[in-house]
Amino acid sequence: MGTISDHAAPPYWSLSAETVLAELRSSRHGLSTSEVARRLKDSGPNSLGQDRSHSATAALARQFRSPLVLILIAAAAISAFVGEGHETLIISIIVLASCLLGFFQEYGASQATEKLKRRLSQKAVVLRNGAESTIRVEEVVPGDILHLSAGSLIPADGIILEARDLNVSEAVLTGETFPAVKIPGIAEAGAPLSRRSNVVFAGTSVRSGKACVLTVKTGIHTEFASIAESLERQVPETEFSRGIRRFGLLMTEIMFVMVILVFFANALIGRPLIDSILFSLALAVGLTPELLPAIISVTLARGARAMAANGVIVRRLEAIESLGSMDILCTDKTGTLTEGVIRLDSCLDASGQRSDDVLLLARLNATLQSGLTNPLDEAILAAEETDARERSFVKRDEIPYDFVRKRMSVIVASPEGDIVLICKGAVDGVLGICSTIRDAGKEASLDPEKRDAVEGKYQSWSQQGFRVLGLATRRLATPGLYARTDENGLCFEGFLLFLDPPKQGIQRCLSELARRDITVKVISGDNRYVAAHLAAAIGLSSDRILTGADLSKLSSQALAAKAAHTDLFAEVDPNQKESIVRALRSRGHVVGYLGDGINDAPALHEADIGISVDSAVDVAREAADMVLLKRDLGVLVQGVDDGRTTFANTMKYISITTSANFGNMISMALASVALPFLPLLAQQVLLNNFLSDIPSFAIATDNVDEEDRRRPRHWEIGSVRRFMVTFGLVSSLFDLLTFGFLIFLVGAGERHFQTAWFAESLLTELLIVFIIRTRKRFWQSWPSRLLAALSALIISVTFALPFLPVARWFGFVPLPLPTILGLVSISVMYLLSSELAKYWFFRREDQRRQRAGRNRRRSPRRLPPERA
Repeated sequence: MGTISDHAAPPYWSLSAETVLAELRSSRHGLSTSEVARRLKDSGPNSLGQDRSHSATAALARQFRSPLVLILIAAAAISAFVGEGHETLIISIIVLASCLLGFFQEYGASQATEKLKRRLSQKAVVLRNGAESTIRVEEVVPGDILHLSAGSLIPADGIILEARDLNVSEAVLTGETFPAVKIPGIAEAGAPLSRRSNVVFAGTSVRSGKACVLTVKTGIHTEFASIAESLERQVPETEFSRGIRRFGLLMTEIMFVMVILVFFANALIGRPLIDSILFSLALAVGLTPELLPAIISVTLARGARAMAANGVIVRRLEAIESLGSMDILCTDKTGTLTEGVIRLDSCLDASGQRSDDVLLLARLNATLQSGLTNPLDEAILAAEETDARERSFVKRDEIPYDFVRKRMSVIVASPEGDIVLICKGAVDGVLGICSTIRDAGKEASLDPEKRDAVEGKYQSWSQQGFRVLGLATRRLATPGLYARTDENGLCFEGFLLFLDPPKQGIQRCLSELARRDITVKVISGDNRYVAAHLAAAIGLSSDRILTGADLSKLSSQALAAKAAHTDLFAEVDPNQKESIVRALRSRGHVVGYLGDGINDAPALHEADIGISVDSAVDVAREAADMVLLKRDLGVLVQGVDDGRTTFANTMKYISITTSANFGNMISMALASVALPFLPLLAQQVLLNNFLSDIPSFAIATDNVDEEDRRRPRHWEIGSVRRFMVTFGLVSSLFDLLTFGFLIFLVGAGERHFQTAWFAESLLTELLIVFIIRTRKRFWQSWPSRLLAALSALIISVTFALPFLPVARWFGFVPLPLPTILGLVSISVMYLLSSELAKYWFFRREDQRRQRAGRNRRRSPRRLPPERA
C-alpha cells in the first residue's frame, strides 16, 4: 500500500501527477497521522540505511584486516605447523589483546562521533492532516506532500505538483554546474536524470523559487541512494589523509627491506629457519605503528567532543586537521562580524522623508511572500503596523527571489479592487526596472537627474553603514498568472534602511585569529560602501576592494594573483564566491569559508574547510564540514585551537613511535647478526611493542604547548622522515652502548641479555615520549596526568615482569641490582642526549622552513595535483 512498484511501466515521471497521487493513495491535502505511521513501518525510515561501518562487528573486523595483524596470524600458523605450540599461543594472545585494545578505542570514538552528528537533524516541511508540519527527514514517507522553497535540501524523490520559478541544483547527481529548471508536467519514460524536468531528487537543493512535491521514493529506493557509493568515492583526499597514505608507503618499504635482509642474514649464519622467520616478522611489526588508525580515530573523536563542548559540531572528522591548517578565513559579514539582529531603522520615500505608505508596502511584501525567510523580512515584520487597511489586502501571486534579479515581488488586491505588484530588493536591481518615481505623492518620469539623486542617497546611507533596499510598485490591468516579465515599468516608491551593528567583542576575536596567523577576508553580496564601513568599524583593512563587476573582468590567473592581496570582496554572486575561494587555494593557502545562505553552498563545497551555523538553510548546513551552534567567531577561535591540538597530538604519536621503533629495530637487526643468539625472541619483540602502545592512547589527552597553537599546522612527510632517522639513530647509538655494557661488563648470557635489553628498550621508548613531545625543555612542558600515569604503570610492569609467574613464557629471568642500575644510568644519558638532539633538530627545521618560505614568496605556490 502507498508505493509504486519498481516493475511498473511506465515509470512515475512519465505519468500525470493525478495518476501518481491515485497510485500512492494520497491527496493534495497530504496523509493522515495514522496512515503515515503505517507507511513508515512498511517503507522504513527515509535514510540510506544503517551505516554498518559504525557497528561493533565491523569495527572488530577492521582490526583483523590490518596487514600487520594478518602477518602475525600467518606467523602463528607457521609456528603451529612446525610444532611450536608455545610460541603460537603467545603470538595469538598478543594479537587478540592488540585487536581488542584497538577495537574498544575505535568503536568508542565512532559512537561518540555519530552521537554528535545526530544533533544536526535535518528537517522537512510536509502536509499532514491538511496542515503544514515540520518533521525530521527520516519520517518522510511515500505519498507525503512536501513544501520546498529556496534553500531547501530535498529529502526524497518526488513528482512536482505545483512550482513557481523553481530552479534546482542537481550537481551532486548530474555534475551539471547550472541549476535545472523544474516545472509540473510529464517527461519521457526513457529520459535520463538531467531531462526529468517534472521531478526532484533526494540530495539535491532548491536554488530559487518554491514548489509542492508528491513524495514517490524514499531512503534506499532514491536515485541518490543508487549512486551514493560512487559519490563516496569521489570525495577528494585531504592533505592529512594523503600524508598518512604516503607515510604508510614509506613504512611498508622500510619494513619489506628489513624483513628480507634480516631473514637472509640470520639464515646464512645458521639460525633455525622458524626462529629467523618469526624474528624477521616481529621486527617488521615492531617497526610499524600498527595502532595508528585507532590512535587517529581516538584523537580526532576526542577533538570532536572537545569542540562540541565549545559549540562546534564536526560533521567530518578529517576537517579537524583542515581547521588546524587554515591560514585564511573567508566570511560573510551578517551575523558573523555583525550582531545579526537586523533592525528596520527607517522607511523613507523617494525624497528621503519618513513615509507610512512605504512601510505599508514593505509589510505587505514581507508578510505575503512564502519563499525563504530572511532577517530583513523579519525586521520589517517586527515594525509596528501603521495602516488599519493592511489586513484587507489579499495576495494574488508572487514572483520569488533569486540571486540574479536580487529582488522579489508579491501581487496583491487592494481593498479598492486594484491589482498591485509590490517589488522589494537591492536598490540597483529595483531602480533598473523603474520608469517613474513617486514625487510629492504623484508619479513622475524617472529622468537621469532624479535617478542620480536616488543613487546619491543610496550611496550616502551605505557609507554610513546602513543596508538599503529599494521599493517599487506597478498597477496591473488584469488578474492572472504573473512572471518575471511583469517586473518592468515600475514606479520607484522609496527606501528601507536597516541597521546591523558590529558584533560586540568582534575586534578581540579578529585579533585572536590574527595572532594565530589566520587572515580574515570578507566576501559579501552587499554593496562596497556598507562593507567598507563595517571593516573600518571593526579594525579590518578596507584599502583593497574588489567588486563583482571587477571580478567578472578578471581571468582565473589574474584573480589568483589579486585575491591574496584583497581585503574585501563586495557585490559578488554565489559563483564568484566559489571562484574567490578556488583562487586562494590555487596559491597554496588552506581556506576556510563561513556561510549560512543558499548562495554560500558552492563556496562551502570548494573550501578546504566549510563552516556553517545551526540556523543556516539546509543546503548550507549540509555542505559544511563543521557547524557552529552559535554565530560567534569566538567559538571558531576555540575550534581552531582544538583542531591544532588534535593535529599536534596525532603527529606526536607518529613521530615518537616511528623514531623509537626505528631505532630499536635497527639495533635488533644489527645485534641479530653480531650476537651468537637472537637479541630478543619474537614473542618478546611483540610484547615490547604491545606494552609501549598502551600509553600511546593517552597522547590524545596530552597537553599542547601554546606555541604549537599559534601557527597553522601542516603534514610534512619530509620532516617526519628526518625526525625518525635522527632520533632513531640516537636511540641505536645508546642501544649499542647497552650491548657493550651487557656483554663486556656484565658478561650476560642469552636469557640475561634478552631480559635486560627488553627492559632497556621499553624503558627508553616510554621515557623518550617526555623529551620529544614538546619543543621546549622537557621540564618546562608537563604532560597530561593520564599519559604520565600510564607510562609510570608500564615502567613498573617492565621491571616486575621477570619476577612474575609468566616470565618463563617469554623467556625472562630476574635481573641483578648492578644490571638494573647500569640500565638506568644509560637511560638517563640517552634522555639528556636526546634533549640536545632535539634542540639541534628543531633549529635546523626552522631554518629549512624559513628558506622554503623565502622561495615561496619568490615563486607563488600552486595547488598540488591531488587538490586541483
